Amino acid sequence: MSRRSAADRALEESVAQFCEFTAATPKEARNYLTKYKKLDSALNAFYTDPNMFGRRDTGPSTSKLGVLFDQYKEEDGDDIGIDGTIRFCQDLGVDPEDVVLLAIAYELKSPRMGTWEKKGWIDGWKAIGTDNIAGMKTSLLRLRDKLGSDPAYFAKVYGHTFDFARAEGQRSLAIETAIAFWQLLLPTGLQGGALAHIRSRDSDNDQDMDGEEGWKPEYNDWWFEFLTQRGGKGVSKDTWTMFLEFVRTIDSKFEKYDMEAAWPSTIDDFVEFAKEKLASGGA
Repeated sequence: MSRRSAADRALEESVAQFCEFTAATPKEARNYLTKYKKLDSALNAFYTDPNMFGRRDTGPSTSKLGVLFDQYKEEDGDDIGIDGTIRFCQDLGVDPEDVVLLAIAYELKSPRMGTWEKKGWIDGWKAIGTDNIAGMKTSLLRLRDKLGSDPAYFAKVYGHTFDFARAEGQRSLAIETAIAFWQLLLPTGLQGGALAHIRSRDSDNDQDMDGEEGWKPEYNDWWFEFLTQRGGKGVSKDTWTMFLEFVRTIDSKFEKYDMEAAWPSTIDDFVEFAKEKLASGGA
């Protein structure tokens, strides 16, 4: 009997937490907890499908998102700034330099680092499907996985990152800045499959079936070394954009690179650099 009572008390505590996190009714909370047993699994299922048990879905609350935004907003401004971003990340339990924040920046249409505008915040979180910190934490897990594994989504976040990272009024990214963001994005895409090798520049869905190797993780460091040695004013949007296609299509020995194609000169020069690396054993 005591074991059963302890289980009942644990369930009631989970129901209370579920309701606090989701604004669901106790009956709805019990349905999810009965099916999924653990609180985190039940919460994840709720945010994935709030109508699973016939719940009338009213969607995330604009007013709740507005109140949450105001908690982080600068006192003397209209946007969330650096300080608010740091507090928001602390509440989410995520490092401000975590790659998943780039996905959030894309979803919320953040115009630049450390800045979140109210319209983008509300529209973005409503599209994601949550209006509270618990739901946002769960959404981070889903978006992190999607960023690493979905080539189309990775490309969207990657494209937004250039404008997000660019200093206001500048047309290019400082080399150090570009490298810092590539260091976040490239390993994520390579490990998760979003940057899986493809055979053709013409078809992003033509997955390599003949065993041809593509871009290797160590080539990331070669690229950074090349850019640092080369110097220059920065990384143009054209180079940033085309580099994504280059990584996905180049063979591991750089033999199939077409110097006559419309690649940026920076990538042309890197291919020569990489071939020299390969010839010398990668030293």
